[in-house]
Amino acid sequence: MADNPRNLAQRKFQETEGEREARNAAGFPDFEDSLPKHIGSRFNIPFIDNITSFFGNKNVLAQEVDPQEDIVWLLDNTAYRPVLDTSEERPPWEAEFVAAYFTRDSGKDVSGWVAEIADSLGLGQQGDNRAEEEATIAERLVPFVNTIQPARFVNVRFPNGETQKLGPGGRNAISSDIVGTMGNHKDRATLEVTAIPPEVAPHGSMLMHFAEPQGWTVVSDIDDSIKITMTMSPIGILRSTFVSTPTPITGMPELYKHINSLLSPSWFYLSASPYNLYTFIRPFLHQYYPKGTIILRDASWMNLSGFLESLTEGTEDYKASRMDKIHDWLPERKVLCVGDSTQSDPEAYGDMYRKHPGWVKAIFIRKVVDVEEMQKTDKNDPARFEKAFKDVPKGVWKLFEDPNELYAAVDSLKAL
Repeated sequence: MADNPRNLAQRKFQETEGEREARNAAGFPDFEDSLPKHIGSRFNIPFIDNITSFFGNKNVLAQEVDPQEDIVWLLDNTAYRPVLDTSEERPPWEAEFVAAYFTRDSGKDVSGWVAEIADSLGLGQQGDNRAEEEATIAERLVPFVNTIQPARFVNVRFPNGETQKLGPGGRNAISSDIVGTMGNHKDRATLEVTAIPPEVAPHGSMLMHFAEPQGWTVVSDIDDSIKITMTMSPIGILRSTFVSTPTPITGMPELYKHINSLLSPSWFYLSASPYNLYTFIRPFLHQYYPKGTIILRDASWMNLSGFLESLTEGTEDYKASRMDKIHDWLPERKVLCVGDSTQSDPEAYGDMYRKHPGWVKAIFIRKVVDVEEMQKTDKNDPARFEKAFKDVPKGVWKLFEDPNELYAAVDSLKAL
């Protein structure tokens, strides 16, 4: 949704002192003030849809998506067997189905902001390179200026022909539905769930992954853990998001391939990025890493300062809350957490270890040393990690700069 006061207040309340100091040291507030203030508008939403969206999934006036006027993103998910207070040995599968709704073609006119963003990034003067870079900015800016479309629902079809209604979406034009009884499937099976009609979902079907109660699960951060984002640099974030080719951290695809082969885990990619970036992040992950569920912040920022704040404020509480949900789904799994030192991954993972004893078996944190802004903070200080991992055994958490340092630690997890 747009950057409304409630989201802003919540994010500011959750911001830690360390995040505030790091943001100030890297110049985030001043840089955010220089960016275009609004690159989209909630006033483009039809009045009735805007008002009735307050009723959320109880909105009786909601309409089915129209392929001529609407588009929907179906987000990949993971099916689990719920924990029940009964003697039933194998409860049926269920999963959270998340869909995001937009007005079709509402984000095409971005020309007014492209040059301003290019100048903010310090791109060169007019020429072939500048024109190519502006074209890339224009393409990637579209999800930020798409008008969200609340008060819509979509029907989806499973491979066996069964159908299910999802939604309607609420104020943020996102719907979330818990759907159960999806037949018999093996651990790590994957199904494609398609929208009805398929053309209403231009980015394709959703993938549903199945995870039995026992086994391994990997919870992985994305930015600067497995993808170069330069999270501690405001210019670096925008450049890696809107201009640069998405690039994996050297050695991480090979490491994740090894983990996938050795432990056969379910995969969750947990990022503080807003869901505007789903269609940008998903192809990158599918190209380089094992497929899994991508969990992003449920807000569609219509300004770029809100996007930067989403990545750098309140990330510890946000990630801890999403991991609580994963624990609710898969409390008996053994969990490997992978993150980095730019955000609050050490603190969030330490919180989870202490809150859910026996659940988190290993924590790997990449020390980011190749971003200039990191030198102005204490994010790589040993004292920071000792505090974050208080009461977490030294054998559980490990810092690394080169993924090759982790293979022995990964191999040792097989015996747990």
